Amino acid sequence: MAEMEKGKILILEFQNKLLTMLIRHNRIVEIRAESVEEEACKIGNIYVGKIQNVSANIGAAFVEIQKGVMTFLPLSEVKNAVLTNRKPDGTLKAGDELLVQLVREPLKTKQAGVSTTLSLAGSYAVIEYHKSASGGARREEGVRVSSKMSKKYRHIYKELEPLQEIAKHFSMVIRTNADGLEDVSVVTAEAQSLADRMAHILEIGDKRLCFSCLHRGEPEYLSFVKNCYQFEYDEIVTDRKEIYETLLADGRFSPDDIRYYEDSMLPLYKLYSIETKISELLSRRVWLKSGAYLVIEQTEALVAIDVNTGKYEAGKKKEETYLKINLEAAKAIADALRARNLSGMILVDFINMQKKEHDARLMEAMKTFLAKDSVPAYVVDITGLGLMEITRKKKNKSFAEQMSE
Repeated sequence: MAEMEKGKILILEFQNKLLTMLIRHNRIVEIRAESVEEEACKIGNIYVGKIQNVSANIGAAFVEIQKGVMTFLPLSEVKNAVLTNRKPDGTLKAGDELLVQLVREPLKTKQAGVSTTLSLAGSYAVIEYHKSASGGARREEGVRVSSKMSKKYRHIYKELEPLQEIAKHFSMVIRTNADGLEDVSVVTAEAQSLADRMAHILEIGDKRLCFSCLHRGEPEYLSFVKNCYQFEYDEIVTDRKEIYETLLADGRFSPDDIRYYEDSMLPLYKLYSIETKISELLSRRVWLKSGAYLVIEQTEALVAIDVNTGKYEAGKKKEETYLKINLEAAKAIADALRARNLSGMILVDFINMQKKEHDARLMEAMKTFLAKDSVPAYVVDITGLGLMEITRKKKNKSFAEQMSE
């Protein structure tokens, strides 16, 4: 199988937003937008929060993490919280102070979400801590390794003694980016650094005042780079000097991996036609090479996608033509979900086909395309009305929402 052509990660300012994107074949594969000003409450921040109310009816607690900033904590996800103002007894009540991590942005009418499972992520490893009923760290036995990693490296990491030692104290996952590394010691070094940082957070947690921020999440651009599979890009390019220096100082990248772009005559966003690409990404209509097109509608409850033949001439073999268009559309839809960061329930109205085997082939193709997404996405079924139902995990706001803020 031919090796995937690598793209580039661009980090630049555009329309008062800092954009971080993966570009391949001159199109945006994935993109995030964040405010150029530093946000007070950022995903990944760890706070000493205070429970203001516990609602058994909805199975949630409302936790204040800063003065006037209320968040939502599902009780079903509470893992014996780390309380800082009293001894734990297995219950949560109003007035309790506890360690929580911001895990979800506020979405329209919904409050931001927090979790009592504390997590620190690196390029190669993720360290988690959630307290057990006995007071120690509740964890999975041994070292967990990404299922996408090759068997050889899964075995190597599960046997590494330094990782086994860390796993005695924290839950740990080795990420796909660690696959194929020539020097696996960089993984153990990063995991140890994350474990030391988590231990420090836990040590100072009960010594800090309520609403203290014990750990600040990374800027979106840095999280994007760390979460992007390294086999997808060969270079990071930015026109922001401070970002270039931050990436170099981070220690994960060599000067060969990062390029500082400086040309006052031709800005970076002009060089890559970012304005045109953003306009296409925010458009309702997506044209396909065949002349067919998609119409993408994002509503409050779901995402609706309609596949149209458009300018495509069906000819005599309509059934084969419709299958060809639907397969092309399936790939374009999977690409659009990732690039636009659309999530939740997604309903797709493909062109109706008569043969059941064609429907089955379309479903398998869509599953294959969705499997390439870094965010979990699945085909559920084809409904009685002939609509394909897809779900994609919601991690943050859609790109359109990020740009409109």
